[in-house]
Amino acid sequence: MKRLLTATALSTCLVSPAFSEEFTWASTTDPQTMDPHAVSSAPVLGFLNNVYEGLVRRGRDMSIEPALAESWEPIGDGEGWRFHLRAGVTFHDGSAFDAEDVLFSYQRASSDESDVSSWFSPVSDVIVVDAMTVDILTTAPQPIFPDSIANWMMMDSGWAAANGAELPARDAENHATLNANGTGAFHLVDRQPGLSTVLEPFDGWWGEVEHNITRAEFTPIQNPATAVAALLTGEIDLINPVPIQDAARLEGNDDIQVVRGIEARVIMLGFAHDHEVLFAGADAGADNPFSDVRVRQAVGHAVNVPAILQTIMRGNAEPASQLVSPAMSGYSDANAARPELDLDAARALLADAGYADGFSFGLSCPNDRYLNDEAVCQAVVGMLAQIGLEAQLNSMPVSNYWPELRANNFDMYLLGWSPGTLDAEHPLRFLVHTNGERLGTWNFGGYSNPRIDEMLPMIQSEIDPEARQAMLDEAAATIQDDMVYVPLYVQPLLWGAGSNIDLTQRPDNFFILRWVTVN
Repeated sequence: MKRLLTATALSTCLVSPAFSEEFTWASTTDPQTMDPHAVSSAPVLGFLNNVYEGLVRRGRDMSIEPALAESWEPIGDGEGWRFHLRAGVTFHDGSAFDAEDVLFSYQRASSDESDVSSWFSPVSDVIVVDAMTVDILTTAPQPIFPDSIANWMMMDSGWAAANGAELPARDAENHATLNANGTGAFHLVDRQPGLSTVLEPFDGWWGEVEHNITRAEFTPIQNPATAVAALLTGEIDLINPVPIQDAARLEGNDDIQVVRGIEARVIMLGFAHDHEVLFAGADAGADNPFSDVRVRQAVGHAVNVPAILQTIMRGNAEPASQLVSPAMSGYSDANAARPELDLDAARALLADAGYADGFSFGLSCPNDRYLNDEAVCQAVVGMLAQIGLEAQLNSMPVSNYWPELRANNFDMYLLGWSPGTLDAEHPLRFLVHTNGERLGTWNFGGYSNPRIDEMLPMIQSEIDPEARQAMLDEAAATIQDDMVYVPLYVQPLLWGAGSNIDLTQRPDNFFILRWVTVN
């Protein structure tokens, strides 16, 4: 009998290990690296949550629960947090885990070479109290700090030193790029980038085993038809995502289950705010129009989000007005309206900014990162042409995409963001704050607003819910008024699996192997 499991049902599904099985799964995006501090993206962090662990972790319902720390409590009057480490934990190579590894992992993850350094922007110091106790001190009270480090993974200081991997290699390679030594439920057996990554259970794992997997192999499959065919033949046990156009057909197959949900990810358009000239298109080298808020507002009025949702997403996505979805903490109800589709208003804004005849520019887009990402960008090209903006589409694999954005090789770009804390503070810290030490690390466009920068630490430390929400409301309004980004929609979750697979789908789109049973 066919089983159609919802995300809600799966999130509460507890399974018991049955007979042992091998498991295979596929997605469009291969993790760029095995280094947990090198790239802050869901394909990397989600995959490595099976291999590495943090002091805390998220459960099936996304709540924070103990991991390598058994407990934690605030220090003094908001001075920081004390973490009591779990005894008897070993890394995959047999080395013992202790407080020195936490200190090393902080120093490594907060370094300039790290892509996750923003997680530690409020941290002033990390102190080893004893072998099993660590104090993390903060510059101000940080009530949501434990939530903010769920994906901060611990590395073995000795292993890193022995293999020349003391620092992350974000856009290069070192030993940690292709190898791993975590404490997680699975250990890395074989890594062939772009082809296959094999994991096997770690016999020395400290946790309760709930899966029955003996071997798990991940294969990146960029072609949607190939992925669906592999699922239908049983060659692959799970694919993520299911192509939207194939979901109904797969749901009619008794041997397949389609698992639906809503991801905590907003898809948006970003701009080159601080570039002096245009990078691409026929007008490359000309003054950058996107530094003018009127031009950015014109784009907001020209993009037909309802049409994207109907024709490309086939009704499976929800429109977005902010950098977080309505399900996230801190969402601003006062700023729930998104820009109206108004081509006349868009043309008037362009004329007022001095671009009545439009201009040509480059639109950068990944073609293997988000659901229907390239198709969405192609639709945007046509929509902007209606107001005289000629977008030259430059689409590429995500492995090339992030380096291009970091190198400022764009005029406008597509981005998806899932807040790791499930809170509206998260995108402020990464996407909106002025780019600097540990902050604004994914603010590729170089937007800068002193008021946003001033409010962020206050939002992080405020414990009064109403006062905190008032500041988040102000920030949301400022971002909308400045059209820092053009939020498009909240991405749906569509997984396809064999009907004999029990699993859990979380809104962060992380696939956790220790919750998988093959029946």
